Amino acid sequence: MDSTRVTEQPTSFERPQAGATPADPRGALLRTPGPQRSSTPGGSGLPQAQARGAGETPPGPPVTPTPGGTGPEHSQPAAAEQMGAPPVRAKPSVGDHRPRPAPEGIPAQPGLEPERRSGQGLPPGRPTPMRRDGDRLRFVGAATRRIARGIDLDEIVMGLCRATVPTFSDAILVYLRDPLPVGDERPTGPVVLRLRRTDRIPEDRDTDGGFLPVFQPEPSELSALTAELCEVRPGGALNEVLRGVRPVFADAPAARAALPELLGEEGESIIPGGQRAILAPLRGRRRVIGAAVFLRRPERIAFEADDLLVAAQLATHSALGIDKAVLYGREAYIADELQRTMLPETLPQPTGVRLASRYLPAAETARVGGDWYDAIPLPGSRVALVVGDVMGHSMTSAAIMGQLRTTAQTLAGLDLPPQEVLHHLDEQAQRLGTDRMATCLYAVYDPVSHRITIANAGHPPPVLLHLGGRAEVLRVPAGAPIGVGGVDFEAVELDAPAGATLLLYTDGLVESRLRDVWTGIEQLREKLAATAQLTGPDHPPPLEALCDEVLDMLGPGDRDDDIALLAARFDGIAPSDVAYWFLEPEDAAPGRARRLARRALARWGLEELTDSVELLVSEVVTNAVRYASRPITLRLLRTDVLRCEVGDDVPQLPRLRQARATDEGGRGLYLVNRMARRWGATRLSTGKVVWFELNRI
Repeated sequence: MDSTRVTEQPTSFERPQAGATPADPRGALLRTPGPQRSSTPGGSGLPQAQARGAGETPPGPPVTPTPGGTGPEHSQPAAAEQMGAPPVRAKPSVGDHRPRPAPEGIPAQPGLEPERRSGQGLPPGRPTPMRRDGDRLRFVGAATRRIARGIDLDEIVMGLCRATVPTFSDAILVYLRDPLPVGDERPTGPVVLRLRRTDRIPEDRDTDGGFLPVFQPEPSELSALTAELCEVRPGGALNEVLRGVRPVFADAPAARAALPELLGEEGESIIPGGQRAILAPLRGRRRVIGAAVFLRRPERIAFEADDLLVAAQLATHSALGIDKAVLYGREAYIADELQRTMLPETLPQPTGVRLASRYLPAAETARVGGDWYDAIPLPGSRVALVVGDVMGHSMTSAAIMGQLRTTAQTLAGLDLPPQEVLHHLDEQAQRLGTDRMATCLYAVYDPVSHRITIANAGHPPPVLLHLGGRAEVLRVPAGAPIGVGGVDFEAVELDAPAGATLLLYTDGLVESRLRDVWTGIEQLREKLAATAQLTGPDHPPPLEALCDEVLDMLGPGDRDDDIALLAARFDGIAPSDVAYWFLEPEDAAPGRARRLARRALARWGLEELTDSVELLVSEVVTNAVRYASRPITLRLLRTDVLRCEVGDDVPQLPRLRQARATDEGGRGLYLVNRMARRWGATRLSTGKVVWFELNRI
């Protein structure tokens, strides 16, 4: 028989016993013949094993079988020869190896004709029934192991179907609650069951292949004949069966009333008569979560009372597995949502720098961790670049990471120096607990001065890829990790030439069980240099492609930790696109600011913006002059937009308000809000900066 047509069995038993047909694809389980009465004349009526010694061949010729093939069991060799099967050997001696039990089959129905009970006289390929409790135990063990192999919901339901069809039943229908409850959730709405999966013996399994033609429709027709959704009515027959938890035969009074409610009116046609259908509730840890219907065709042996216990075991293991799968799915969903909220959804697009990032969890089973990255716009077109790593990769580490990241964003908004930011992060980590350790690297890039200031707290040093292709590991003081307490952090200021690329990363990229951290850093530097050679000395590699190339350096076994990667391409702002002045806080300052702005716009060829810029600059400078005691700064930046920044030494931020008709002032910010593309105010350690942007026409 073509092996591709054999339905997969949930057992490893392969060697059939005497009386089993080797061509039977379902592997009908035969028990070892039990104690038989001796049929020799004058027999004592004792079992054969007691009437003669172990392995002793009974004297005399074998008894001739009856025409129907229903002679005594010791006449099986002759009957087997008549059917063309190899003769059955005599009972082995004590020293011989015991034959392995054959695969599980359909339980026998008491009272059937002798040829159905003994396996003689059946056509080739017909299964011989299970005839002892040990056979059912082996089947249940193999089936539950197969069900337990599933992790997600679909795998468990499929494992139940494949384990039972065709070994235990010819068809199965699995209904589950919609939606499935999770944990201690108590759904408030009505209980609704949805048909999750149907399975049956394919119709092309004919008698030559070991199966008789099936009366059930094809799977699509089987689904079409049954109701997809079923609402369990309180106090109804189906509700009572599900509350009873125990499987019942379809011909039981309770099941006869419950099955039409579950399957629908047309679904009753697929239920065969007699004890050939079992309705088994699927009960999880706290509640019933569904139901399974096991079906056998009329040509097959009916279910026995012991088969209800088998169905109960299958239903219980399946329900518990479904409960675990639902809980696992919820935990994975929470982990994914937590990780997405802890990391920036999108990177900002600050002036003078381009950004790209990557994040890889340690494994699919541990999707959250303590690694994070961030890019925070700062006043003056600067940007803060942050990469950190909290010890561990668990939900707790992710929660601590979220708190440290939020603290870093708040401190960045105050425009504190990098070393001060790390100092406050260290204090925050100590407040969270004594064992809250993390490493962090905080850098501030200024596109106007083309400089970068970096402070490090026990983190791997960044790598700078120059435009010519040279990769350099920056010399940054390592410092102590965050959470140690009582240590000072040192910041260094370095050149950030235009076209260079700064790579910030966590130790998961460069350290593993196969290499130490410094070996990994050197490999990273070589990888960056080799990638830069592909695009030539005058063109830096694209950022996204560069991040992918960096991750490709990881080989098998190199993934021991989470990986966070942040790449920054420095474009900078040319000095010719910057205009900067100091203004004394006097009444003439607004007029002087208008004249300076007009000259800068004429030099840049932006005369069409002159009127708008003069009006808005005058309003912002006037407000600064009113409260400032030190010189006011005015800066214009020409990039893809025109940006104006006015700084003073007053920390109070201006607030937009609606001026009354009798007020003489209070309309300056209203004009800025209506005319500018964007505007804002940022508090600094020395005061504040009010800025606005206008689109270039």
